Amino acid sequence: MKTKYRFIFILIFSISFCSKVLGNVFGEIHSDRALYSPGMSVKLTLEILEVPLNNIVEVKYYHLGNTIDSISLNISNMGKLEWSWEPPDSDYCGYLAVINAVDNLSTEYQTSIAVDVSSNWSKFPRYGFLSDYSLLTQDSIDEVLKNLNRHHINAIQYYDWHYKHHLPVKGDPINPDGSWPDIANRTNYFSTVKRYIDGAHNYGAESMAYNLLYGAYENAESDGVATQWRLFNDENHSNPDYHNLPDSWASDIYLIDPSNAAWKNYIIDKMADVFTAFPFDGWHIDQLGDRGTRYNYGGQQVVLDQTFKQYLEQAKSSIDVPLIMNAVNQYGQSEIADSPVEILYTEVWDPNSKYSDLVSIILDNYNFSDYNLSTVLAAYVNRSLSNQSGYFNTPGVLLADAVIFAAGGSHLELGEHMLANEYFPNNNLKMSDQLKKSIVNYYDFLVAYQNLLRDGGIFNNVYLKSLNSTQILRYNNQGTIWNISKQKDNRQIFHLINFKDAKNLDWRDDSGIQSEPETVENLDVFFITNKTIAKVWLATPDSMHGVPQYLQFYQSNDTAYLTIPHLKYWNLIVAEYDDLTSAENPEPKLLQKKMKIIGNYPNPFNPQTNIQFQINDIQKVKLEIVNLLGEIIELLVDRKFTAGIHNVSWKPNNLLPSGIYICRMNVGANTVDSKKLLYLK
Repeated sequence: MKTKYRFIFILIFSISFCSKVLGNVFGEIHSDRALYSPGMSVKLTLEILEVPLNNIVEVKYYHLGNTIDSISLNISNMGKLEWSWEPPDSDYCGYLAVINAVDNLSTEYQTSIAVDVSSNWSKFPRYGFLSDYSLLTQDSIDEVLKNLNRHHINAIQYYDWHYKHHLPVKGDPINPDGSWPDIANRTNYFSTVKRYIDGAHNYGAESMAYNLLYGAYENAESDGVATQWRLFNDENHSNPDYHNLPDSWASDIYLIDPSNAAWKNYIIDKMADVFTAFPFDGWHIDQLGDRGTRYNYGGQQVVLDQTFKQYLEQAKSSIDVPLIMNAVNQYGQSEIADSPVEILYTEVWDPNSKYSDLVSIILDNYNFSDYNLSTVLAAYVNRSLSNQSGYFNTPGVLLADAVIFAAGGSHLELGEHMLANEYFPNNNLKMSDQLKKSIVNYYDFLVAYQNLLRDGGIFNNVYLKSLNSTQILRYNNQGTIWNISKQKDNRQIFHLINFKDAKNLDWRDDSGIQSEPETVENLDVFFITNKTIAKVWLATPDSMHGVPQYLQFYQSNDTAYLTIPHLKYWNLIVAEYDDLTSAENPEPKLLQKKMKIIGNYPNPFNPQTNIQFQINDIQKVKLEIVNLLGEIIELLVDRKFTAGIHNVSWKPNNLLPSGIYICRMNVGANTVDSKKLLYLK
């Protein structure tokens, strides 16, 4: 007896010890760049917290739904594991590297990271920001940039880095001053700005110098800005237009006429000094939106949005750097889209207050640019909460990102902190540990599936429809699952976003009350298609590290049925069509010979239904009942029938649950027809 209990104790202790050792095999994983040009080697670094019991980790590389490469790595010690990967040479492709470790108890541990192979960041922009240029240590700068790189941020907006809006560089551009006050009277340092730019370049990220296209201090005349260049609220130039700022700041912002030739020459020349003094890559141009009716010094009305294109064209021809311009609430976006800009950037305000408005803005931007430019939205989630210390509401952030990413955009939200306010240095709101983890997963997902999310395709009206009580509707209804659909090449793409438990549809979530959705499980759906489906797969940033999961499906004529195993916030579902399928004539030849199931009556039914079918000559016919996973529930008949119309009845077993079932008709080796049967107990 003593020996027996001693053995049990040792076994339990051993299992417990193994579980403890392998509870966290993997720590952080990083890549050395935010994006890679074709032909570049990808360097990956993984923190090993505990050595797997078999001393091996497996790495699989995915492109969309397919495994394209794999490798086994031997591990003998804890610490950093480094290795390199040579991705395919194709440009503008996203990949997912998935790392697995399996112990001798068959417990699997997993982590992942995405890889972007793109020769230009603006194809798939992931825009971040910086806002603090105090005298920072190199370690502090490195920590911020390392975190941005982990989210694959490939371009950075340097907000309020400058001296004055009308005089951004203090001192000689060849030898600028070491420090200067910004408009909020913070002290900015040359060394900090320069170290940030150099560090960003090491990660392959672009650095964009922020400035207004028409801003000047009240006393700008002392720096050569003429009063006659200003904008006015009246025709008599007695009431200059300005943006009010706190009294403790250096000045309010006075607006200059952006169509004034002398002003354009002046400010573009001052911005040229910026690129002499600093290794910035481009200019992020800001505005203040629709100001209403404004006048120049001579009393003529200035229609601001009609000045943008000429301004941008002159800036591009004069200093020839990448340009981005903020279309505040879409003001002037059509003009901007027809100008030499890298991306379309929209700062979103009321009345664009609904999640559906975010989708509409992104789709409008595609139309403005003929699908040539990607969109970044500056959309400040939990803005009202940012007036005091607190935490972001995780569901509010994730639902906003899910909607923006699914529609093909990206979100300006990551810098030294997460962004909740149009004054970027505001860092009152913090990210919870859960949100930090989720955001990494969402940005990995944005990169890994960028070729489906942001690389062309046509948004269409092919929607998944529910066979359950759960509603799936287009993106505008509370208490439902939203469906955003698009076709790209031979793929039909569905995005399901879970608004079943949403408190409201206001993306800003100003009160921080947006609720975490309950996971929807085993959602039976169907959609209509006239093409033959080869495979269906699902991926989500909410679980399994974004790894694609193949789904069973069943196709009957023009209808495809499948079950979605789970939905938390956002699922990407992809139906890949058989490339050899003819869209005009997808049906098997036997079906065209009038061999078919005519129908069943009653339908819905309980407890029995009669199934009627037709054949055109003597044939062996097999009728099967299958579920939506294609599993055979019952064989009704399997014998020869003469030509004509025949009837067979089906009475389900009492243990069979209510739901949709399929009657499948096989003639010879071919399935020639099928019909849906709705059984209601």
